Amino acid sequence: MIHHISIAVNNPQHVADVIAELWQGRSVPFPAHEGSYIAFRFDLYGTAIEVMPKSLILKPGLETAAVQFADFEPATGYTATHANISVVVSEQKVYEIAEREGWRAVRCRRGGAVDLIELWVENQVMLELLPPNLMPEYLAAVEPNSLSALLKNLAAAQ
Repeated sequence: MIHHISIAVNNPQHVADVIAELWQGRSVPFPAHEGSYIAFRFDLYGTAIEVMPKSLILKPGLETAAVQFADFEPATGYTATHANISVVVSEQKVYEIAEREGWRAVRCRRGGAVDLIELWVENQVMLELLPPNLMPEYLAAVEPNSLSALLKNLAAAQ
C-alpha cells in the first residue's frame, strides 16, 4: 500500500487545495520545505500527496544524513511520476473541477480492464482518478486472483 507520494508542480498550494477538494480532505503547508503543501484524505490509511515546487529535487544526504532538498531546472514540464488515487467526489464533479482549473480530464480504459479519469494537473502531471462509480471495476481487476491471471497472461504474451 502506498500511503503517500510527492509530485512536483508549478503552483503547489493551489494543486494541493484541488486534490484536497477531490478527496473532501484538507491541504496544509508541508513543514519539511517552505513552499510545499500536503493534501490529506483523512482516511484510516493516512493517505496523502505531498505537493512540492517544480524547482525542487530530493537528493541523498551525506553519509547518514536525511534527505536534502535542492533546486533544479526541469528540461520539460512533463514527468513520468503519476499516481492512481480514489476520490470521493463524483465523476461529474471531477470534470467540473478540471474545467474550472483549465486542466485536461478524460475518461480512459486501461488495458481493456478498467476505466479511470486522467486528470492532468497544471496540464503537465497526470493523476489517474477513480471516483466512486469506477472503484468497483478497479477493485475487481486488482484483487489477487484477477491480478495473478492478468500477470500470467502478460507473461505468456511476451
